Amino acid sequence: MRYRTLGNTGIKVSEIGFGGEWLERHPEDESVELMKYAGKKGINIIDCWMPDPKSRDIIGKAIKDNRDKWYVQGHLGSAWVNNQYVRTREMKDVKPAFEDLLERLQTDYIDIGMIHYVDTPQDWSSLQGSDYMKYIRELKENGTIHHIGMSSHDPGTAALAVSSGSVEMILFSINPAFDMLPSGQDLEELLGDGYRYDDGLSGINSERARLYMLCEERGVGITVMKGFAGGRLFDAIRSPFGTALTPVQCIHYALTRPGVSSILCGYDTKDQVDEALSYEDAPEDVKDYASVLCNAPLHSYRGQCTYCGHCKPCAVNLDIAMINKYYDLASVQPEVPESVKSHYMQLSKKASECTGCKQCENRCPFGVPIADRMKKAAQLFGV
Repeated sequence: MRYRTLGNTGIKVSEIGFGGEWLERHPEDESVELMKYAGKKGINIIDCWMPDPKSRDIIGKAIKDNRDKWYVQGHLGSAWVNNQYVRTREMKDVKPAFEDLLERLQTDYIDIGMIHYVDTPQDWSSLQGSDYMKYIRELKENGTIHHIGMSSHDPGTAALAVSSGSVEMILFSINPAFDMLPSGQDLEELLGDGYRYDDGLSGINSERARLYMLCEERGVGITVMKGFAGGRLFDAIRSPFGTALTPVQCIHYALTRPGVSSILCGYDTKDQVDEALSYEDAPEDVKDYASVLCNAPLHSYRGQCTYCGHCKPCAVNLDIAMINKYYDLASVQPEVPESVKSHYMQLSKKASECTGCKQCENRCPFGVPIADRMKKAAQLFGV
């Protein structure tokens, strides 16, 4: 298992994590064993947005003997009221729900206290100065939560939170299909079988791309939810691309986005855990999502670098994908951020060393003018 640092938190999380919402589907002992199995395989991060007692009890029993080896994203504002899930900011529900989370997880702290499900700028604005936010900050000050995060499905809202400096990480929905959509889409509608994507959509939505770059620049880590679009991407008929992707391809897509530290997959069985973890040893051709997307009968990422690595090998050993990533991060700013320039300068080979042979362009599935981008990157960074 490979591990990545979650933004500026210093936490080292497994790049493949555990999304816990399927745990309640199975008998408790089976789900406890499934979590323990994942832990033995190196998975060390789990998201618990679920307020139901069964899911929380399962996680608590699974981690009680090795609490220090797990990082828990625990949500504040997800409550169990009258035996059903309620998203709330009312303190009469928020505080008891969080205290219940601690009790059922058999712990006295949560690694990342999550501001739960903020999907509109109005939602974000209404939280400022609220008793809800004061409570979260008090929990961090007394060490009950170690870091503050937020879950969102909307790039504009997430960017507001990241820019505010109030959150240290975000849980965000990322997959090739969602990345093509504009802001303001309803999540349940997107995951429904009746949803129809616009055939005219092309390339990564600029607002989503900016969010990932902003997170990378600010050191705000991203953990990924909905990486498989509810399984729709595995079915050519239900997929918006008219062709199917594999779990390994979806995992690779998420992990090649700027700022991403971990993708949290949902598991029903140990075999599904093993299938996700096969990513760690998968050859490049098995991980390759680019060939599928560029040849899909619907939609196109034409002209946009997706950092897929198809351009390798470079005749002079440039890390083209990383140079493109740093160029994209820097070029959207009025001035090149020192943090981005520092990362660029640590590369063993710089863009100025490009010979312009364009062999990489022949391999790029999306027709990116790589040689021209290398020139622009060299000019931008000065080397």
